[in-house]
Amino acid sequence: MGRIRLETRIRAPITRVFDLARDIDLHQTSMTSSSEKAVSGRTSGLIELGETVTWRARHFGVAMQLTSRITAFDPPWLFVDEQVSGPFASFRHEHGFSSDGNGTTMTDDWRHASPLGWIGRIVDAIVLDRYMRRQLRIRAGAIKRAAEQAAPGDAPAEDQPAASAADR
Repeated sequence: MGRIRLETRIRAPITRVFDLARDIDLHQTSMTSSSEKAVSGRTSGLIELGETVTWRARHFGVAMQLTSRITAFDPPWLFVDEQVSGPFASFRHEHGFSSDGNGTTMTDDWRHASPLGWIGRIVDAIVLDRYMRRQLRIRAGAIKRAAEQAAPGDAPAEDQPAASAADR
């Protein structure tokens, strides 16, 4: 099983970062290199608990389709999406958020299992782990750029509560 943990520091309020991380439109914009498009379920706006989204994309030159469901949702601290159907044997992506009063730390905790047993584990080690880390970094960078562009009337990051999921 592959696992990637990525932390991104963002100078923006936690609620803004949380909402951008679950924004289908921003996801599509950030993943233009793989032509990701939401084609079924929630296809735009902010995804919610229990909702699904089906993505069509091209990875490694191959057209793929993947459906995931939001299985946990604790705004603005956490949401989790898990594969319902698609190219992985399984995946779970935990999106965590914490605020220290000076901004937000967004944590991506991605776990996946490839199909095909030991062959899949070799593909994970040689290609897929690095590829997925790159995809997560691209997406995190897009969220960071969007969040740090302050909209008129937004409160500065310093005005947000200094707490995390562990503090509650």
